[in-house]
Amino acid sequence: MASMSFAVTRFSGLSSKTTLSPDFDHSPRRTSLPPNRVALKISSSTDSEPDLSVTVNGLKMPNPFVIGSGPPATNYTVMKRAFDEGWGGVIAKTVSLDASKVINVTPRYARLRTGSAKTDVIGWQNIELISDRPLETMLKEFKQLKQEYPDRILIASIMEEYSKTGWEELIDRVEQTGVDALEINFSCPHGMPERRMGAAVGQDCALLEEVCGWINAKATVPVWAKMTPNITDITEPARVSLKSGCEGISAINTIMSVMGIDLKTLHPEPCVEGYSTPGGYSYKAVRPIALAKVMNIAQMMKSEFGEKDCSLSGIGGVETGYDAAEFILLGSNTVQVCTGVMVHGYGHVKTLCADLQDFMRQHNFSTIEDFRGHSLQYFTTHTDLVRRQKEAIEQRKAERRGLKSDKDWTGDGFVKETESMVSN
Repeated sequence: MASMSFAVTRFSGLSSKTTLSPDFDHSPRRTSLPPNRVALKISSSTDSEPDLSVTVNGLKMPNPFVIGSGPPATNYTVMKRAFDEGWGGVIAKTVSLDASKVINVTPRYARLRTGSAKTDVIGWQNIELISDRPLETMLKEFKQLKQEYPDRILIASIMEEYSKTGWEELIDRVEQTGVDALEINFSCPHGMPERRMGAAVGQDCALLEEVCGWINAKATVPVWAKMTPNITDITEPARVSLKSGCEGISAINTIMSVMGIDLKTLHPEPCVEGYSTPGGYSYKAVRPIALAKVMNIAQMMKSEFGEKDCSLSGIGGVETGYDAAEFILLGSNTVQVCTGVMVHGYGHVKTLCADLQDFMRQHNFSTIEDFRGHSLQYFTTHTDLVRRQKEAIEQRKAERRGLKSDKDWTGDGFVKETESMVSN
């Protein structure tokens, strides 16, 4: 199961002088482009109400919420529903040239709960593969969607075996349908690694660089590389992808996991004829991990690609608009939702938008760009934290000790200054 990326803007962030409202209520938790491609900048308009619209890589969206690649975008019917409900964009389930090699099993999902209620689900595992529908069928549906919704953003997620001609053919056929951009699935954590697909590419930077070169030499629409979190340093493949011509990064895809063992049957979940296989973990429980990975990528992009148009789409455990605000504060241009749609339905986008606008009103933000990347400035090293705390403690001690010299007395603060030197 996949999700998405988003493209070309700079990490301008906010001024270090900007401060967030102290009374904000946090509950409920809510390189150069190839010559055949054109870089466009992000812009947004201002209105009396907080404006959620973004223009990403020239693609205008009414809001930053995008259906992530996976079951919520697996056919014409569900993608049409997503557009009708008001999602900012849709990334279709990943396609490849030969769908006959894709064979799914059932059951293929398992949930992690903290209780028995539906709302107690905090984690979701899947062992689902990419689209098992014929490529020609998916292409016809892409074309139909673009004809019916010409002003809505449809992104094709693609993945192919280690073959230059195969990638070129897939890109050519997909682009002919009129899709607005491509997301490259370098991150599916399960299924077909022996075919050098998905995370098998995203975990090998040399292989990734070669394949990105093929893709970016062929593509005529924006390209985003979707990152796997199942790697020691996620900034390494992100850096390689951007240097190889990709306009944006999507992060993160699902985390390799074993959901659990049924203590009655002693079999793993999800259980297929008594057996299972490790799969991708998503939903609320992965959000702290996703935020850390997004922060790492955003810092790298800001420091190494600051003068170039690069973008970031945050993915991982987004259930509310307040969750989305955290990803945007860490530099995300857009936010993808996949498992959340499977739990709450397509109409959930209205709640997401309302939550995000509420956050923006509380801080007097008019546009997404007003606060995107703001919180990156507050991350530092542990050594620096120790230094900062030591200096703060010394400052507080100095204030308690009172004035050091007669020259420090002031007229306005005379009474307070006197009290600062009284011992009882």
